[in-house]
Amino acid sequence: MKKTKKYDAVAEVRKIRDKMSRKYRNNPDLLLKDLKKASEEFDRMQEALKKR
Repeated sequence: MKKTKKYDAVAEVRKIRDKMSRKYRNNPDLLLKDLKKASEEFDRMQEALKKR
């Protein structure tokens, strides 16, 4: 007997992957800009944790 899922994580990941693919496929500069921004935010968070 097959159980029905309340939440399909695989389908959700596919939706996110497709959305991001459409966003960055024709604009690699935007991808690099967003990655740099995320990296800087991560570094700020790491520094804040070190100060605890």
